[in-house]
Amino acid sequence: MMKTVLNCGYVPLVDCAPLIIAQELGFAAEEGIDLNLVQQPSWSALRDMLALGHLDAAQMLSPMPVAMSLGLGGLSAEIDALMVLSVNGTVFGLSTPLAQKLRAADHGPAFGQAAQLHKSLNAAGIDHLRIGVPFHFSMHRLLLEYWLAENGQPDLSVDIVAVPPPRMSDAISRNEIDAFWVGEPWGSVAVSREVAELVLPGNAIWAFAPEKVLAARHRWIEDHPTRVRGLMRAVHQAARWLDTSTNKSLAVEILARSEHLNLAPDLIDPAISGQLSPKAEDLPTQIDRFLVFNKHAANFPWRSQAAWIARRIGAAADDIAKAKACFRTDLYRDNLGPVGVDLPGASEKIEGAMRHSTAVSSTRGHMILAPDAFFDGKTYENGTEK
Repeated sequence: MMKTVLNCGYVPLVDCAPLIIAQELGFAAEEGIDLNLVQQPSWSALRDMLALGHLDAAQMLSPMPVAMSLGLGGLSAEIDALMVLSVNGTVFGLSTPLAQKLRAADHGPAFGQAAQLHKSLNAAGIDHLRIGVPFHFSMHRLLLEYWLAENGQPDLSVDIVAVPPPRMSDAISRNEIDAFWVGEPWGSVAVSREVAELVLPGNAIWAFAPEKVLAARHRWIEDHPTRVRGLMRAVHQAARWLDTSTNKSLAVEILARSEHLNLAPDLIDPAISGQLSPKAEDLPTQIDRFLVFNKHAANFPWRSQAAWIARRIGAAADDIAKAKACFRTDLYRDNLGPVGVDLPGASEKIEGAMRHSTAVSSTRGHMILAPDAFFDGKTYENGTEK
């Protein structure tokens, strides 16, 4: 069968795995696609390559299609999120000297305790932090700012610095930043170098946050419906494979290869297994749903999530509908429903309302959504607090 070459950009992170697995295990080939994965050094480089047409599709931070389509920050373009690639998978870390200072003041915060971390910073007299995030329009920054705003620490000033993920441990070791919010494996890399300690997983702030999406230009999507359908189906198959427990060791081995992440398997395994070591000498801590690729309707591009993102990045009220339209629930239903994927009965929900696993109406009647609560207990409808 003649295959169509499709150029797809990505940044070397564990959560690019659905793209790599779609290529390596032949899911893309089964859909008639020769998936050419093009590694990018930073999110800004990837953004520009996609917007200018040098890439057909790309892994993107979930706020990027919304921001670009609304003309916020840098190069604007009509970009759509075809599906969510991954949920959660990020960590907040402190430099080793800063973490030691917090422990000296009040024994330091327990791993995963968002509210307690603020108290520890206060107790240690910390009034200024330089925090690295991978990109301005990222879920990392939105979760960071949400945590800062909801805990109210008026004497703490924060400088947010954009640092490409592979450079995060270098930045903290050189004292260019005091803390970071980054996707794995780069938090574990910093821990292995003993230059940082992890204090929060991303899901300590929002239990089920859309982290990366599969994105493409709106016009390219309209012009190539067959390629879009094949790509979405291949990536969905790969995501489903990744969330099968018996496949995790092979996933780690594939991701570790030199042509992909080019890292030791023991630096990749924590994200895949959900067992992270906050400090170099610590035994691993199991974190439920640390990184989700497919389960609990993880791939579904909820338009309510797009609305929440739009509100947090400062979109005007009139732009919320446009932001929601970037998350293509219509294409998800059209392209994945016919191959038996269970689809939710609605395309929006109240974000943060589920504190427990919840059965919801779906096309096949098998859908159970995972808890999606925010750490402060607030809920959001159409992006606005209820």
